[in-house]
Amino acid sequence: MRLFLVFILVFVTFVSCEEVVDVDLQPEEPRLIINGLVRVDKSQEFIDVRIKVTESSNFFDENPVTQLESASIIYGKTNPDIPEQLDSIAVSVLEEEAPGTGIYIPSYIPGTDTDDRIRTSSATPNTGFILVVEHKGRRYAARTPYSPTVPIDNLQIGDDTLFDEDETEVKVTITDVEDRDDFYVFDFGFGNFLAVEDQFFDGQQFEFSYFYDQEFAPGTELEISVLGADREFYNYMDLLIEQTEDTGGVFQTPAAIIRGNVFDVTGLDNITVFDNVNRPDGFGLGYFAVVQEYKQTITVE
Repeated sequence: MRLFLVFILVFVTFVSCEEVVDVDLQPEEPRLIINGLVRVDKSQEFIDVRIKVTESSNFFDENPVTQLESASIIYGKTNPDIPEQLDSIAVSVLEEEAPGTGIYIPSYIPGTDTDDRIRTSSATPNTGFILVVEHKGRRYAARTPYSPTVPIDNLQIGDDTLFDEDETEVKVTITDVEDRDDFYVFDFGFGNFLAVEDQFFDGQQFEFSYFYDQEFAPGTELEISVLGADREFYNYMDLLIEQTEDTGGVFQTPAAIIRGNVFDVTGLDNITVFDNVNRPDGFGLGYFAVVQEYKQTITVE
């Protein structure tokens, strides 16, 4: 009986001494974040360019919107002999869509000569795009190729579950292009992405299941997109998806820094060099990509 009372006393002592521990996170200098996923719909006359800029914050806060001193997209045909060089260059000047939004779109004033919109006909497999922005006295640049993709052959709501009953299965079917290294990023909405490469289904029809971690009510419409990607964008998204599965989205501040393709090129004469040699800290966060998109909508029954 005495031993039991001693155990109770020790237990109560430990419980009553429990304290809240405050973790002192070391603040870092805010970094520019580029949300530059440009989706190309070949059925439209112009590319829907919308570049959103924010600054990094600590892990627990929202990333605040920021503004740029200038922004533009340089694009042209890649030179087969000099891959870093673009030929037949054109420039699209970007301006903030509305003050304070941090969203930049091509300059366009109807009825005038100001029209910097980019035609979808400009987006071909041998087209390269360079985003150049000025932010707080620094110049940043990001280069990307145009990445085509394939349409969705079929969408179907399935009946299976993966872990529990409160899930929704969607079956997606695509047909891969033969003898070409293809990479895909699937956007399932609600911040859900999936990166896939064609290593094991080159040139074949491919069907897979994706499971939402919630059960949707009948009549709910789900919009699903397949985006093209090159190897670098695929690798970037694959890492972000793995790291941000439970943190609220791939464009939030990640738990660890994952470098995209945005580099600080302040003072450099040639912005076609994107290896930031001898400038290990010279980079922004986020990614700039110009990709073809096919999308379909399916209704939950």
